[in-house]
Amino acid sequence: MPVETFKATAHLQDGMVVKAKSRHFEITIDEPRSLGGTDTGMNPVELILCALGACQSIVARAYATKFNIELEQFWVEVEGELDTDGFMNKSDVRRGYSEIRYDIHVKSNASYEQLEEFVAFIERTCPVGDTIHDPVKLVLNKIIAE
Repeated sequence: MPVETFKATAHLQDGMVVKAKSRHFEITIDEPRSLGGTDTGMNPVELILCALGACQSIVARAYATKFNIELEQFWVEVEGELDTDGFMNKSDVRRGYSEIRYDIHVKSNASYEQLEEFVAFIERTCPVGDTIHDPVKLVLNKIIAE
């Protein structure tokens, strides 16, 4: 399969509200009141957790039949540790997550051993998990003054 380019835009609104778009979808992103926002949407670091859980879920759905697993229910609980003093420039700590943990819940006809193999496959295959786990080259193309 060829390399595919995904695109998104993020437009700052009033306060900390951001309207983010990709393809024909739009979401509102904001910060909680405790971080200076108006709490009208998830913040970017919460979206990362959601993206990880959603990606793992999609991989599960896409490959369950190849593992002879019927998924009755599948969900992922994700949590991460982030020191907000880094973002607020109050201390010299990492600005991103220091640890992300998740529990994968599966209700199916599969044995625990089958599920272990399946979950290991999900972890190897999930693009969001791969992006978070291994450093990605982050490139600023240019600054466009308008």
